[in-house]
Order: sequence, then structure tokens, then C-alpha cells
Amino acid sequence: MFAEENGLHGDPRIKAISDAIRVVPHFPKPGIMFQDITTLLLDPKAFRYTVDIFVDRYRDKNISVVAGVEARGFMFGPPIALAIGAKFVPLRKPRKLPGEVISEAYVLEYGTDCLEMHVGAVQPGESVLIVDDLVATGGTLSAAIRLLERVGAEVVECACVIGLPLVKGNWRLNGVPLYVLVEPRLDDLNMMLEQHLDDGYI
Repeated sequence: MFAEENGLHGDPRIKAISDAIRVVPHFPKPGIMFQDITTLLLDPKAFRYTVDIFVDRYRDKNISVVAGVEARGFMFGPPIALAIGAKFVPLRKPRKLPGEVISEAYVLEYGTDCLEMHVGAVQPGESVLIVDDLVATGGTLSAAIRLLERVGAEVVECACVIGLPLVKGNWRLNGVPLYVLVEPRLDDLNMMLEQHLDDGYI
């Protein structure tokens, strides 16, 4: 669910977070409106708001692991983990971790990719929060859920800063709840629609 639909409607922190995210048209390829969270990280107040909202939500949920999805999940996951007293576990792309790993493949629009985690990083029965910057179709997060459940962990929720409109109404991934702070601004969505019309996609 979006944060504004769950008790934060009208909260000025949500607008500050949304306004701090830069949108880069046609990156990394034509037709893509890239949601750039590096500008959010440059704004200490908006960055703090982002972390605080997540911490307030998860502080009392007895979460023992925060798992961050490479790479931007590494930016938000560690401060959340520290604040709620959990350990941080990185979920990495192939051949990035030096030790023995467990892997989970997933399908992309043009091919496949894979997430890996160190064997023993998460123990059976541990409660896990998965963190990433953005959810579009949910494919990467679903792979992260499968990976963690294979080692016997309980995934409590997936948390993302940005959610594309595609996820509206689909607030569970593999049965796991999804929580999102903001969606792309309306003017950015209109620009994306105009680009698709110009290109003859719709």
C-alpha cells in the first residue's frame, strides 16, 4: 500500500520526499522516465524523513533482518536496520559476494538475472524486511522473497521508496505485503504518456 493510504495522507514528509526525487527523461533508454534517488540522498531532511517513516512502521515488528536489494536498497536498508536493531544483509547480483552463496534467478523483459546471498547470513525462522528503492512489476522483489524463504526465513514485508502505478491494487508479492512511500509525480507521468503517444506505442 502507499503510505498516504495508510495514515500518512497529507503528511508533509511525503511531499518533501517526492519533491526531492529527480526524474531523468529517456534514461537509460528512450521512453524511460528514470526515478533518480541520488537527489533525495543529497537532501538530508528528505532522506531523514524517508528513513524515519520506515523506522516508525517497523520498529515494533520484531524484525531481525533487513535485506537490501542491490544496489539502491543498500542506501536505505542499513540506516533502517540500525534504527530498529536488526542486522543488514545485502542481496547481490552474481559474482559479487566472496563466500558460498545461495542464488535465485528471475526473468526480465529481455533475459534473466539473479540475486545471491551468503549462506548462513539469514537463519531459519528469522523475520525479514526487504528494502529497495523502486518497485515496478515486482519481479526482483519476488525473487528476493523466494531466496529468503528457501532458507526458512519469514518475510514480513517489502518496503520501497517509489512505486510505479503498475503496482496499485497489487499490494502482495508472493503473499508478502508491499509498502511504498511515493509514486511518480503526476507531471512526470504525463510526460511519460506523451512520449508513448509520440512514439506510437499507445
